[in-house]
Amino acid sequence: HWKPSRSPSRVNQVENYLASDIYPIMGGRPVTDIRPAVLREMLRKIQARGAPSVAKVVLQICNQVLRYAMAHDWAERNPVAELRTGDLLSLPTAKNHARVSEADLPALLHAIDSYGGEEQTRLALKLMSYCFVRTGELVDAPWSEFDLDHARWTIPAERMKMRTPHIVPLSRQAADVVRRLKEISVGGEFVFPGYHSHKRPMSRATMLMALQALGYRGRMTVHGFRGVASTILHEQGWSHEHIELQLAHQSRGKVSGAYNHAQYLTQRAEMMQAWADYLDAQRARYVRPV
Repeated sequence: HWKPSRSPSRVNQVENYLASDIYPIMGGRPVTDIRPAVLREMLRKIQARGAPSVAKVVLQICNQVLRYAMAHDWAERNPVAELRTGDLLSLPTAKNHARVSEADLPALLHAIDSYGGEEQTRLALKLMSYCFVRTGELVDAPWSEFDLDHARWTIPAERMKMRTPHIVPLSRQAADVVRRLKEISVGGEFVFPGYHSHKRPMSRATMLMALQALGYRGRMTVHGFRGVASTILHEQGWSHEHIELQLAHQSRGKVSGAYNHAQYLTQRAEMMQAWADYLDAQRARYVRPV
């Protein structure tokens, strides 16, 4: 019931959580016999392996399953709906994704340009810096989403967190990166094919590992590019609404989504070109330490 409207990667993730975390604890229990103690045991096992964020997601999945059971008269109540992860576990304080300051941007951009690993990985980091999309939106991208003639990257709803189509206006620099990726492409569906199989996209951990190899462990994450862009664009005086639309933070209905795309695409294209020009200016400011 749930699967058809979700991306394959999300479906695979939920199936893995069911198989590894949920079924071993409660897979054999009737839905009418799911008690807080059972949920507590499940979450504590997850926390014991150092994954409190996974515990929250797993509880959400259980909530969906039991809510569905109620809707189909298989259970009279959903005990998960009455609980929060914090009721069952002592959770650590959430931390923001690590990201560099504006003053550290020149060194980071220079480090990316000097990356000695796979060219595809270097280009992925470069495109991420220009477009600041989510990691999965970048590495899972097929060639069919890119229209270089109109300088647009259109990500369909099924690949977006907010389940609405998302347009990324491509700056001249971003389009050049995509063209270079096409030049070195070995064929296949994906812009960033996997190292071992071109039938699968590049691992989502690849860019993070590259940043760590460049000396940015604990200082910069792939998601951090979004925070850097948001902070600096706001400080530069760009419209908050345009920035939020470009970050795809806003949940939009079919009508309002189409309206916003039409109304703000020109402004967002201008903003994205200005952002790419700003990054190039920061890159040019780099001075090698003495």
